[in-house]
Amino acid sequence: MSLKCKLYEEVRLKNEVTVEGINITDEVDLLLRNLDLGGKYQEEVHGMFEYDREPHAGIAHPVGFRSPNGFLFPFNSYRKSRFSIGYDKGSYILTENGNKVFDIDFLERPEYYRHTTSDGVQMKNIAVYNHEGVVFVTYSNECHLKEKGLDCLYCNINATKNTYADVEGIKWKYPKQIAETVKLAYEEPGRHHVTLTGGFVPEHREMDYYFDVAEAIQNETGLNDFNGTAVIGAPEDHGIIDRYKEAGYRTLAINIELWDKNIFKAICPGKEQLSGGWENWKSSLEHAAKVFGHGRVRSNIVAGLEPKRSTLEGVEYLASKGIVCFAGAWCPNPGSELENHRSPEPEWHWDLIMKMSEIFRRNGFTYDQLYDCSASANSCIHDIYRIEHGHSIVCKNV
Repeated sequence: MSLKCKLYEEVRLKNEVTVEGINITDEVDLLLRNLDLGGKYQEEVHGMFEYDREPHAGIAHPVGFRSPNGFLFPFNSYRKSRFSIGYDKGSYILTENGNKVFDIDFLERPEYYRHTTSDGVQMKNIAVYNHEGVVFVTYSNECHLKEKGLDCLYCNINATKNTYADVEGIKWKYPKQIAETVKLAYEEPGRHHVTLTGGFVPEHREMDYYFDVAEAIQNETGLNDFNGTAVIGAPEDHGIIDRYKEAGYRTLAINIELWDKNIFKAICPGKEQLSGGWENWKSSLEHAAKVFGHGRVRSNIVAGLEPKRSTLEGVEYLASKGIVCFAGAWCPNPGSELENHRSPEPEWHWDLIMKMSEIFRRNGFTYDQLYDCSASANSCIHDIYRIEHGHSIVCKNV
């Protein structure tokens, strides 16, 4: 098997582990307690969502691990998974049905996690490190749609806050705290990118806050272009979008979540009723692409909540407008209305990933563009771009 085929098989396996999770048995729990989490290795911080199937307040989990060829695998626990963690000859290993797959390296903690802001807040609670130089800020760990009874049915942002906020010290983030954290994170080697997001808030309040954060980061870092993505709700006044670019954000994200209009209405009632409906989300994205440019606007579809055909139609249409639309595998998050439901099989998601990758390449999206507008540069599509370097796929059955 060629090296390229081996790399693809590793990414295919990453997709399976992402969908099915990691089984934390009692033996694995003991192994993890011997791991220097919060010291050498990076611990999970619940900045926005809980992706483990069972909440674990007060019990530290690693955020992920790297495979032999350097691909980053997420660490999301699920006791019914066939994948687990073992220890063999001095190394941690990934196992499948009890058999060794390969040695793994848990992800090391970034330096800025050891520091606090000037007002004494741990920086790890301000900006989560997603590796490859990407920091992710959830400025608010709650969504106001919940109190209106209009929560997105797949979302558990409020449940996550209720479970972890007190245990992990997660609170509202202020612009100066974010700016200080971003500055220190950007001092570490490699690429640099920051995503700013949060729960649903009225558009003008959201805009004013994001502008304050942009100004604070610019003042703290000295960078007019700090390579930031603002994740916003679809504004009914599209002129607001222009102002985000003027404020200094390089990219913008407006997450449409579902391409099928009727399923969108059922699954995302708040986005339907309070943000102009599905048509406004679509038209907001199209306007944003005109303002920010080709490959500088991102959206997301929750893959597995609608037919694959519909998701691919959305990805294709948005790509034709210069919009990068990812479709990460739906995780039936605990605390959401769809808890204990099932995402499609890994093969379903892998086929979607391969077709999306082709759509992205055909529409001229570069790796740099995918990096700059992503919340994480470690999706399977990012990995495929790393493998391909612009070349066509030559392996069988990939």
